[in-house]
Amino acid sequence: MGVSTSSPEKGPEKGIAVVTVDFPPVNALPVHGWFALADAVRAAGHDPGVRCVVLAAEGRGFNAGVDIKEIQAQGQQALIGANRGCFAAFAAVYECEVPVVAAVQGFCLGGGIGLVGNADAIVASEDATFGLPELDRGALGAATHLARLVPQHLMRALYYTSRTATAAELHAHGSVWRIVPRAELHAAALELAREIAAKDGRLIRLAKSAINGIDPVDVRRSYRFEQGFTFEANLAGVAERVRDSFGKEAVQ
Repeated sequence: MGVSTSSPEKGPEKGIAVVTVDFPPVNALPVHGWFALADAVRAAGHDPGVRCVVLAAEGRGFNAGVDIKEIQAQGQQALIGANRGCFAAFAAVYECEVPVVAAVQGFCLGGGIGLVGNADAIVASEDATFGLPELDRGALGAATHLARLVPQHLMRALYYTSRTATAAELHAHGSVWRIVPRAELHAAALELAREIAAKDGRLIRLAKSAINGIDPVDVRRSYRFEQGFTFEANLAGVAERVRDSFGKEAVQ
């Protein structure tokens, strides 16, 4: 349980690092989990022997976002910690010194969108679904990252309705590289990672910096702007009211 880093390769020039998240039962990460994930991704990218990072998860879903129960139990301090932790983890994926391939199975919700939206490539299982149920959980955020996966009007409709999009739909929009049966997900992600890792290590790092440098949106600033509205909703009492209905009957 937690965040672990492994390598499918042998020797000092391992080429690929696999960072795996495992927080049963649904990979809803507590505050410390987001910071642990950020540290693991940054460390993997900083390793001179690594030329590609695969971001994966154990269990039936890739990521269910923040641990709402932790926020319900601990209140404002947990909310602040979750916001800072998500900010750190999303930034770590985006700023990773080498390309990051996300291997997504099952549900990818909330904070999961922040991770895959900042990844360099996505390989998904046939049952993968992507969405931001933030409005149903008393939060706002990660529209910045959903907008990197689907066109603007679809992003808005998905955000306002809290609906999800399938891997096939994202593949049609060009944001998912490949869709495979769940049993083949790990191998498919490694196949793409090995193709990337076959490049010159210094050159692939320069390429990552160059591509980030021409992005039209500053994802860190954009996401931080969104987080400000989460704080406003919390101070107004709206967030707590909606959050307390999580897992119960829908808000009328």
